[in-house]
Amino acid sequence: MKFLTREVKIGITGVVALALLFIGINFLKGINLFQTDHKYYVVFENAKELAKSSPVYADGYNVGIVSGIHYNYQKPGHVVVEISVENALRIPKGSSAELESAMLGGCTMNLLLNNNPRERVAPGDTIIGQPNNGLMDKAATLVPKVEQIMGKVDSLLTALNKLASDPNLPIIMANTQLLTQNLNRSTEQLNKLMNNELPEIAKNVNQTTENLAQLTQDLNKLDLQGTFDKVSHTMGNVEELTDKMKRTDNTLGLLLNDTLLYSNLNETVGSANLLLKDLKEKPSRYVHFSIFGKKDK
Repeated sequence: MKFLTREVKIGITGVVALALLFIGINFLKGINLFQTDHKYYVVFENAKELAKSSPVYADGYNVGIVSGIHYNYQKPGHVVVEISVENALRIPKGSSAELESAMLGGCTMNLLLNNNPRERVAPGDTIIGQPNNGLMDKAATLVPKVEQIMGKVDSLLTALNKLASDPNLPIIMANTQLLTQNLNRSTEQLNKLMNNELPEIAKNVNQTTENLAQLTQDLNKLDLQGTFDKVSHTMGNVEELTDKMKRTDNTLGLLLNDTLLYSNLNETVGSANLLLKDLKEKPSRYVHFSIFGKKDK
């Protein structure tokens, strides 16, 4: 080793140091230079904040890194992401990838492995990429709604301030307190009625119901049909009597309908009245009394 000069040794040491530095940097990036990885391509419409060397996860486990990001100039609006994953990973057909924004910035890729144990995606093929509305995206969509709510809250606070500064507020509060007291008193009275008087009322109602039932039973026992028949028979007799009173072929009808008899009876009554009047005024004309015997004129 005598032919190695000091300069050569320094050169070899520098080369080894650069190699170790290169290997260390790639190791820190997650690139294993001593392991063969499979490369796949994922197409996204928006790469968000995805950066080269970003980790790639499958079911929460780091299975590779992003080895390159290229804009598809042939198809504007699409970004092709090159990923390197462990060669032991077999991606089933129908799998996809999504980008998820981190809370403090940055972006990670998640492989959504399909349940297909027979067909696999060949290394170098393209995997479908789809967006994922993570927490930050959802928060961004909530900002306009929050602004609307804040406007309504501001209007509500203004109305509350206006209400609080209203001089009639103490009167309203006093009236509300009085109304509350009246409601409490009414509630107490209602509870008293429900607990004390309502059972007595229910008892009276039950007694009345029993009386009505007894009355109904008594009415059912009565011979109402016979009573109605008797009433109908009596009404028939009354109708027959009324008919006879209207006719002149009987004594009662003659007395009620014969005007000559009525006139004669009036004359007779009148004559009787005159006779009684004359008898009262001149009784000696009709009756003679003598204590000592009859006196001849």
